Amino acid sequence: MNKVVASADEAVRDIPDGAMIMVGGFGLCGVPEDLIDALVRKEVRDLTTVSNNAGVDQAGLGKLLARGQIKKHIGSYVGENKMFEQMVLSGKLELELNPQGTLAERIRAGGAGIPAFFTPTGAGTLVAEGKEVREFNGRPHLMERALKADFALIRAWKADRWGNLVFRKTARNFNPVMATAAKVTIAEVEQIVEPGELDPDRVHVPSVYVKRIVLTRSKEKKIEKHTVRRRANAPESAGAAR
Repeated sequence: MNKVVASADEAVRDIPDGAMIMVGGFGLCGVPEDLIDALVRKEVRDLTTVSNNAGVDQAGLGKLLARGQIKKHIGSYVGENKMFEQMVLSGKLELELNPQGTLAERIRAGGAGIPAFFTPTGAGTLVAEGKEVREFNGRPHLMERALKADFALIRAWKADRWGNLVFRKTARNFNPVMATAAKVTIAEVEQIVEPGELDPDRVHVPSVYVKRIVLTRSKEKKIEKHTVRRRANAPESAGAAR
């Protein structure tokens, strides 16, 4: 039952070329940086990645993009990555854009064993091209298919050695649902405790979904933008707020 492995490289040891991989995180929060770095070192190619966004230049999935390791990306927001934009416009990368809620529900459906669902989001737009449309309660709805992956790489705050996971704040976006929607889920975590130390009522992902755990070595909390300004009514000598 001990699912802890010694390193990120060992955790991703069997991810092959051409794999479909879900990568957790929202912006740069909750991104499994160590596991991404291990994929860079492994030099796997032709990956299909599923993630809300594509990281930024040289951070998150941006590291894999920079080395040409991603063939196709399925996501919702890519506006912070100039390299990604250039690759898509030049035809070097295939992109499938989804409304953010649709992407989350496609992943959740994959984990729940639901093959497809109908949503009004995107009806009458480019999102609807090539999709079945039905009317419910007088509104057109698109049929969206569930997403499942070969591997899910996620980041949690705390885990026990059995694989029960606890997330904090924004890191709960996408990470928990991705954990349920892959054949092999690998969790990079900030803390590992013994079984019984986690409050069962606070466990967000039960151990049945998790195959491997690795303790992260990355302590940096990245943010996409950092803006400072002087506090209202603060003296000029106080400078920018911190």
